[in-house]
Amino acid sequence: MFTGIITDLGTLKSIVSGSSTRFEIATAYDLATVAIGASIACAGVCLTVIERSGDSFIVEVSNETIARTTLGGWRTGQRINLERPLRAGDELGGHIVTGHVDAVSEVIERTPDGASVRFRFAVPAELAGFIASKGSITIDGVSLTVNEVEEGYLGVNLIPHTLEVTSLGALEAGTRVNFEVDLVARYLARLIRPELMRAA
Repeated sequence: MFTGIITDLGTLKSIVSGSSTRFEIATAYDLATVAIGASIACAGVCLTVIERSGDSFIVEVSNETIARTTLGGWRTGQRINLERPLRAGDELGGHIVTGHVDAVSEVIERTPDGASVRFRFAVPAELAGFIASKGSITIDGVSLTVNEVEEGYLGVNLIPHTLEVTSLGALEAGTRVNFEVDLVARYLARLIRPELMRAA
């Protein structure tokens, strides 16, 4: 489990493709404290550390994950939101995040709003029922509050701090992102509106 509070902005150092894909990611984490087999959320995707090398860790990604997330479009040098798992007793600063991506979406619009920036993201129809105004959404691993949700899109407002310490500051119209809906909303929907679960 994660919280959607980014604790490092890593850099993709290398990609090795084969029957699966390996990504090497540079990080400021103390890798002596990261065990082989540990999970790290990378742009919102829960991945398993299989090797450590200097200031980098290596993860192996299946074709299924490549197909269902933005990872297939990753390029060396890009910045990646990182978060280590929640530990018992940690502050839950965001919301409960699993690291299991529900869909890939994209930025519709980016608009300055004072020192902040307002974004509109496309909402896949099968996920619309799980998203509410002032509820939570995870975008590329970042826990965000939904400003509004309308047919086909949702809006969020990002403050300068979030723009600076996450990869979201580089988003432009057309950029693809990983979406994870609020876990609590999903379970409530199962209890109250089971037809939504069949659609998703």
